[in-house]
Parts: sequence; structure tokens; C-alpha cells
Amino acid sequence: MTAQPTPDPSGTGKAIETVFRIESPRIIAGVTRVVRDVGIAEELAQDALVAALEQWPRDGVPDNPGAWLMTTARNRAVDLVRRRENYARKLAEIGRDLSTVSPPEEPAVLHDPDDIDDDLLRLVFTACHPVLSTEARTALTLRLLGGLTTAEIARAVLVPEPTVAQRVVRAKRTLATKNIAFEVPYGPDREARLGSVLDVIYLIFNEGYAATAGDDWLRPSLCEDALRLARVLSSLMPKEPEVHGLTALLEFQASRTAARTGPSGEPVLLKDQNRARWNRMLIARGVAALGRAEAASSGAPGPYLLQGAIAACHAHAYTYEETDWPRIAVLYGLLGARSPSPVVELNRAVAVSMAEGPSQALPLVDALTDDPALRDYHLLPSVRADLLSRLGRTTEARAEFERAASLTRNERERELLLRRAAEQT
Repeated sequence: MTAQPTPDPSGTGKAIETVFRIESPRIIAGVTRVVRDVGIAEELAQDALVAALEQWPRDGVPDNPGAWLMTTARNRAVDLVRRRENYARKLAEIGRDLSTVSPPEEPAVLHDPDDIDDDLLRLVFTACHPVLSTEARTALTLRLLGGLTTAEIARAVLVPEPTVAQRVVRAKRTLATKNIAFEVPYGPDREARLGSVLDVIYLIFNEGYAATAGDDWLRPSLCEDALRLARVLSSLMPKEPEVHGLTALLEFQASRTAARTGPSGEPVLLKDQNRARWNRMLIARGVAALGRAEAASSGAPGPYLLQGAIAACHAHAYTYEETDWPRIAVLYGLLGARSPSPVVELNRAVAVSMAEGPSQALPLVDALTDDPALRDYHLLPSVRADLLSRLGRTTEARAEFERAASLTRNERERELLLRRAAEQT
């Protein structure tokens, strides 16, 4: 039975939990290299947290708290492996790592930091393995790499806590029972897996940027978690253009967060946003990340690099009218050729409407109305309504805005769409 932490009148426990949240991905990654099981690694990391809660309020916080936690967790991992009947085989697999682990009192001789980064990269690819469902990858990534609790994940993805708990448990069990290797794939496998990793991070960001359902339009903390994951990944994979492309995209989009809602939390459309409230530091980071993506790209640009370039067009425009819509339309055309999607085509139609007029874009949107993938996609009637409104066909526009409002599950967005419907006179 795990010992209960000692009373902490000094408040050290809060600091410990903060350190643990920051360091837990690296701790879990480092321990997984020893035990080859992310579920067990997470438990051992939690054991190290309990040990810190017991000892630090009494003995003081170590000079290098992250190293202390890592070494404590790894020592417990080694003890676990040694207790297993197959210790000899495990010893052969991990070789030098077992013999060089230092006690918690000597964190300075912890293994090379580059090895930690390698382990973290392995953990990223393991958590986003395609053997798991998209929902499971998202939950496991937020748990292991985002440091979120079950309750926080449940709030983020708007499902009950028991559902999230089941997803995480099943995901860890699947990885263990299917003997998924704790490694970074190479060649074609790496390219295929990297796409899954980037898609999960982007999915997490988008859920925070424009919530699918609920009463809030934005969940900034979720955007921050995804952006942090993208930045970590770009530092671990500096030669991958798509990693930098995704990072650029998220930096640019995150720069608009403060301007995307009004005083009461209501959504503010891109054309109505006060661009003085856009975060110029994040835009500068986005420009730098996009430059790294373009420098690393040796062939046709990938989808995230293209989306980053589109976001850059918005970021560089000081007013909505100054936006380089013709270039955005061209970039969406390239994106559609690279990754065909009705959503991409819908976005291209919006850009065409701004570059060439709504009459040129409406046929493009009408061609998508029978696409089964967009049958319940509220932005299709919303875009069509906007085009009809600009063409003076207000009665049709009102009906389309009302239809869009009936399809969205976000209360804030529904209010906006109904308000726009009422304005069609």
C-alpha cells in the first residue's frame, strides 16, 4: 500500500505538483525505456511523485527536482524488472541503462539529456500509434504528454470521466498486448506514423480553438497544451518540415485567441476582429517556424506547411481587406491537390469569394452540398448563407443560417448563426 504524504503546511506540495506536471512526460518516457510498458511507467512516475510529496516538505526541494523525480522513478523501474522472473532477458535488452542508474541523492549523473529527448520522441510515437483509435490516441496523448488528469481530459473533449478513463486504460492495454515497440519508426513507417502524431496534436488544438460542443467557444488551455506539444516535437525533429509547418500553423492561430471572443465570450468573426489584439510575439514565432519548414522541405510542400503558409497570409495582413486572398486561394488549391478533402474545397471557395466575388464561389459550394462527408457539417450552410447574403439573396441566406444553427453543437456558435439569420432583411 502506498504511504500517505506527510502534512505540508509550507505549501511545498503545490510546487511539487507543478514540477511533476512539467516533467512527467520525460519521466514516463525514460521509465518506459526500462519497463517497455507505458502503463507501468506512468504508475512508477506517480510513485516518484508520492515519494517527493513525502520527502521534500521534510528534507527540502532538491537542486534539480526533475532529475530527482526521474532517478527515483527509474530506480523503482529497475527494482521491478529485477523482481520479474525474466530479469535476465530484460537485463540483456536494456544493458548499460540498468548498471548506470544512480541513486536519488546523485541526480547529476543522470543519463545524457539527449537520451531523454530520444525517449520523449519514442513516447510521442507510441501514444499516437495507429493501432489505437483517434479518440484513444487523443486521450493518451493528453494524459502522457500533456500531463492532464482524467477529469481535465473529460472536460476538454466533453465526454464523461469514466469514458476517458476507459479509453486510457484500453489504450495502454492495447499497446501492451500487441507488443508495440517503444521506438521511433524510420522510412515509410515513420512517415505514416508522423502524420498520425501531427493529426492528433492538431485535433487537440482545434478542439480548444473552436469547441465542437458546449457553452464555451474557446478552451485556451487545450490550445496551449497542443502548442507546447508541437514545440517539443519541432525541437526533437528539427529536419521534419511538416513538424515545423504544424508548429507555424498553431503559432499563427494561437496569436488570434484574444481577439476571437467578445466581452461576454461570444465569437468574433475573422473580418470583425481587432487585429491590434493579435499576439505579435506568437506571429513572429510562427514566421520563424514557417521559415524552418520551408528550409527543411526539399520537394512538394506538405499539408501542414501549406496550412501554415495560409495562416501566415492572414497574420501579415493588418486589416481584413488587405489579406492576400488570391494567394490563399492558390494555396488551398495546392492543399486540395496534396490532400483532397471537401473541407479544403469549402475553404478554397471562401478564398475565391474574397478574391473574385461571391458569384464565382457559390457554384463551388453548391457542388459540395451532396457530399456525404459534409451532410451534417454546419459550416457548409454557414458559408453558403454568407455568399447568398453578399449576393442580396437574403431570404435564402436566412434559411441557410438557421440550418447551420441547427447543426452546430456549440451554444455560442448557435447564437452567432441565429443572430446572423435575423440580420437578413
